[in-house]
Amino acid sequence: MPGTQTNKFLITLAVMIPTLIEILDTSVANVSLTHIQGSLSAGQEEVTWVLTSYMVANAVVIPMSGWLARFMGRKRYLLLSLIVFTISSMLCGAATSLEQLILFRIIQGIGGGGLQPMSQAILLETYPPSQRGLAMGIFGMGVVVGPILGPLLGGYLTDNYSWRWIFYINVPIGALALYMITSFVFDPSFQERRAKGEKIDYVGLALLAIGLGSLQIVLDKGELKDWFSSGQIVILTATAAIALVALVFWELNHERPIVDLRIFKDRSFATGNFVMFLAFFAFFGSIVLLPLYLQTLMGYSAYLAGWVLGPGGAIALFMLPFVGKTTERVDARVLLGLGLLINAYSLYYMAGFNLRIDIETATFSRLIQGVGMPFIFVSCSFVAMAYVSKEQMNNASAIFNLLRNLGGSFGIAFVTTLLARRTQFHHSRLIENFYLYNPGFSYRLDELKFMFQGGLGSFSDNSNLALGHIYNSLQKQTAMLAYCDVFYALALIFVFLTGFLWIIRKPPSGQKFEMPAE
Repeated sequence: MPGTQTNKFLITLAVMIPTLIEILDTSVANVSLTHIQGSLSAGQEEVTWVLTSYMVANAVVIPMSGWLARFMGRKRYLLLSLIVFTISSMLCGAATSLEQLILFRIIQGIGGGGLQPMSQAILLETYPPSQRGLAMGIFGMGVVVGPILGPLLGGYLTDNYSWRWIFYINVPIGALALYMITSFVFDPSFQERRAKGEKIDYVGLALLAIGLGSLQIVLDKGELKDWFSSGQIVILTATAAIALVALVFWELNHERPIVDLRIFKDRSFATGNFVMFLAFFAFFGSIVLLPLYLQTLMGYSAYLAGWVLGPGGAIALFMLPFVGKTTERVDARVLLGLGLLINAYSLYYMAGFNLRIDIETATFSRLIQGVGMPFIFVSCSFVAMAYVSKEQMNNASAIFNLLRNLGGSFGIAFVTTLLARRTQFHHSRLIENFYLYNPGFSYRLDELKFMFQGGLGSFSDNSNLALGHIYNSLQKQTAMLAYCDVFYALALIFVFLTGFLWIIRKPPSGQKFEMPAE
């Protein structure tokens, strides 16, 4: 790649700008849905397709981005993706109906799908093998911080301007990224191109689109439709399972597959992807749960809940390049294990929450997570990519980004479902004590009736008011116990992952490492 040494900083900046705006767009619209719903006269369930359509298109395009880079050249594909993303962002902002907005979000997701994996591949090639940890630290600044900044930025723009500006803001940033990529990013000499006359794997392409598209819809809509009690979810789940299983067999036996799954023969890459999938499964689950806990049980505003997440994001931003640099001196597997344990502790700490915690306690839990997550993202990315050849980097980055994103989607679906189930469980147990012959319940009821009637001078019967107060308290206690159960389950996932560290090959460190021959 020409100018890799002299323009390393400029190349990094050029590819990080589109990565950040693409990741921001996965979450920036979440807090604006009610405004979009009112502006476009949409139903509550219909408007959620603004989020789902983008995620489905993204999920389908990401794994095929390595093949598309080989098909048209990586720089050309990156520029085309960015142009499509930028123009569709402008069209999203100008949409006059929900149907238009969903269509433009699909196009935006198609354009955005290639930005993350291509940016990661370029960074990994720009930095020497011994500095890949640093490259992933820089890349992680967008991946880890983007989902936290997205709702904050979306809320600010929506409240102070209009929901349309969450899309319009991508236009000038996209134009800047186009200029920088055109000027500083080049295709490497070893970049394999599609041979003339080579047949396109249409079967693999169709199986990939059907399988991942169906799966993403199931993950986004499953809880809303009560999972398998919905015929639509059952059909989509069966479709996804059949298509994805067929895809694996087809691609493994195809000479030029859309997604080259043979790369999973590298045990470090396979294990690293598994660890990253489950780590983001638990991480994104907690990112969804904590603000919900604060808003629904503690009475925080969305803005205040966002500020609880903010310090953790800030410390992660600081830690990412530091951890990346540390991989040059310390075995990345040790750093990965440290990150897993820190995150396990942060979630164990959250599992001890009650209804009287202060904002400092909630913020501290996120600070712990902000320290631990960079160790996981950087180290796991480093060990997974350590022995991937440069020729396979586009394909490897596409798979890695797909599984990381799917981990987040599975995690969100898991925590929302488990939260509902545990809430039902604790409610059924606590309600058993809700009867007059229970001394504790009877005493509390009399106490509240006396308080509501204003002392001994009043003879009004306030039984219903007192019972309602006790029941509201019971519901809050029920929800709190359910949240704590889910936090604890996520903590166990991080502990479980430490058992896979021994499978990973020792990654390179120091300055003398050379890529092994294929």
